[in-house]
Amino acid sequence: MKDHDQPSPQEHRWALDGLTYAGLAWGPEDGRPVLATHGWMDHADSFRELGPRLTGCRVVALDLSGQGHSAHRSPDATYNLWDDLPQMAALLDTLGWEKCTLLGHSRGANINSLFAAAQPNRVNAVIALDALVPDPVAETAVVDTLRAFIEDTRHQATRRRSFTSKEDYITRRSERRNSRQTAEALVDRAVVETPDGLRTRADARLFASSAMKLTKPQVEAVLGALTMPVLNIWAEQGLPAYTDWPAEARRLAETLAPDYEALELPGDHHAHLDSAGAQRIATAILDFLDRKT
Repeated sequence: MKDHDQPSPQEHRWALDGLTYAGLAWGPEDGRPVLATHGWMDHADSFRELGPRLTGCRVVALDLSGQGHSAHRSPDATYNLWDDLPQMAALLDTLGWEKCTLLGHSRGANINSLFAAAQPNRVNAVIALDALVPDPVAETAVVDTLRAFIEDTRHQATRRRSFTSKEDYITRRSERRNSRQTAEALVDRAVVETPDGLRTRADARLFASSAMKLTKPQVEAVLGALTMPVLNIWAEQGLPAYTDWPAEARRLAETLAPDYEALELPGDHHAHLDSAGAQRIATAILDFLDRKT
């Protein structure tokens, strides 16, 4: 549960390429720069336990577009993994960070790996929590992927996910491989009160299929381009417990990424939202950064 001795974060807003992004920040402004990106249907508050424990760091946790308090993209836009990458570069410029450490959880870790591979001169280290790179698809899947993208996007654009109460959100999220503790921690930034009741802040198009997905050779190219130190932390009861891709991703990274370390720690997919788990993760991250940067 939340450690009430932890300092409250600072709320921030940035105008990036015509979109308003929101986020939270912990630590001294002159601290080691860390940009944190969250998982799918999460938001910046998923770092509420981990952020303040990264002592000596300036941790800026971003609400990715269409999630948390950040703006939704225009009706003709998409939410592919790479769609936030230009705005991440713009945010680093806005913050005055020539280089930073990228800290990502789940989908955010996948996004960060793409950014780091494409912009290695801006990243001094990558910290990936319970993910690293997206699960690839066969080259022959391209037509089916495009079909799902078109049909899902049109369908999801008209959906509105509503809840009768915060408890309703917590219950529904708890039924989807999330602990009640995780759902309770995320609810406030995830929903908004409207005249018709509570609704999710997240853009429903996030539920749609991506327009394109990476193939295995493309994933391998991304891993090979991660020339900076990479720390990959897996949760023992997280993704490796119910899908085969993490083990394969780790094997590929050990072969292809020049400076890759992996470890497993106790906890579920959101171990960084548990106070004990966050402390273990913070200790591992700080040790890694002290050794590598």
